[in-house]
Amino acid sequence: MTEATTARPAFERAALLAWLQRYGVYAAVVALVLFNAAFTPNFLAVGNFRTQFVQVAPIVVVSLGMALVIGTEGIDLSVGSVMALSASMIALYLGYGAWPAMLMAILAGAVAGAVGGTLVAVVGVQPIVATLALLVGIRGLANVLLPQLKEIRNPTLTALGSESALGVPLVVLVALALTLVVLFVVRKSTFGRQVVAVGGNRIAAELAGLPVRRILLLVYVVSGVLAAVAGILASSRLQASDPTSLGLFMELSAITAVVVGGTSLTGGRVRVLGTVMGALLMQLLQATLIKHNLPQSWTQMAQAVIILAAVYAARERR
Repeated sequence: MTEATTARPAFERAALLAWLQRYGVYAAVVALVLFNAAFTPNFLAVGNFRTQFVQVAPIVVVSLGMALVIGTEGIDLSVGSVMALSASMIALYLGYGAWPAMLMAILAGAVAGAVGGTLVAVVGVQPIVATLALLVGIRGLANVLLPQLKEIRNPTLTALGSESALGVPLVVLVALALTLVVLFVVRKSTFGRQVVAVGGNRIAAELAGLPVRRILLLVYVVSGVLAAVAGILASSRLQASDPTSLGLFMELSAITAVVVGGTSLTGGRVRVLGTVMGALLMQLLQATLIKHNLPQSWTQMAQAVIILAAVYAARERR
């Protein structure tokens, strides 16, 4: 009888931690929406929702790539710098037209991701070290290519950042489409299953004959491409290329969104919808603090607390 009474609380605690890890981010978003609906003037206005979704779209796109990388037990600290590099490429090649400029920006993101993936998968450098070096190097390259902010004057890019289709901003539609693609890849494709298998147990994946190095390389390339797309979206919204400040601390926002969304830092699991909700939670939290006249630095401290809580829940669950 004693064993039964001691085992039950332990089971309930494990079940609570599992629920929090899977659904806690949804509950937190709902709680923030209800709080703002009650205490924040004009929060329920259509214009406010439009602003929040437009601002969170680049974070969602970057976080999708980060979720795949973390799913392999890796991390990509270079995503914010890749956004800056993407902005530089847009400014440099805009003279050839909007589409060639966007293509060059995406190509630059793919090359940056390939360099990071090669360092991790082929050379064997720890992901945090490899991508930390790229964070610094790529930001420097972006500033060399474009030493100062440059205004974007192009109808296609201006339309991408400011216009809507069926009442939904185009940048939000792009983020939604990419979310569906990544969700399909993770849940239905062989590549998605291989990503989870490599993150769950790399040695077992190698013994099973999976092309582990190629999978790791592709994951970092995808992360670089998505970061470049986020750079395009952010530049089109700002109507300017600013390699100095664009994407700063984006890696922290993306990691927070992924971890809070239920993807384990130890790999073996990718939660796409949870990641999107994690990004939305960070955006709502920042908007809430700003609207209630609290300093921006509070957002970073709240991010730290949320990351620690998510990591603690995952650790205790194991």
